[in-house]
Amino acid sequence: VQLQASGGGLVQAGGSLRLSCAASGYIFRDFGMGWYRQAPGKQRELVARISSLGGTNYADSVKGRFAISRDNAEKMAHLQMNSLKPEDMGVYYCNCGWTISNYWGQGTLVTVSS
Repeated sequence: VQLQASGGGLVQAGGSLRLSCAASGYIFRDFGMGWYRQAPGKQRELVARISSLGGTNYADSVKGRFAISRDNAEKMAHLQMNSLKPEDMGVYYCNCGWTISNYWGQGTLVTVSS
């Protein structure tokens, strides 16, 4: 299993970013995908997840601002992040599965300036 996250960067508060996770090495359509983030000095936390059937779940802090999606043909998952806040800063990781697994992408850094 390999997961490659991309799309992070520096954005002003209120701006948007779209993260992508390219998956390989397994049957992508059969598994969910989760996005997690880790801010400095804090534990890694679930941001959003999507099931193999497209059901979604979001952390309360991002509801209404973030949207997770998947493209089974391209074997990719995306996280559209709008109205970004400084508290959204951190390293974002994709993880294979609806529940947390041992398969992680390398992380992509999101920095939000106030």
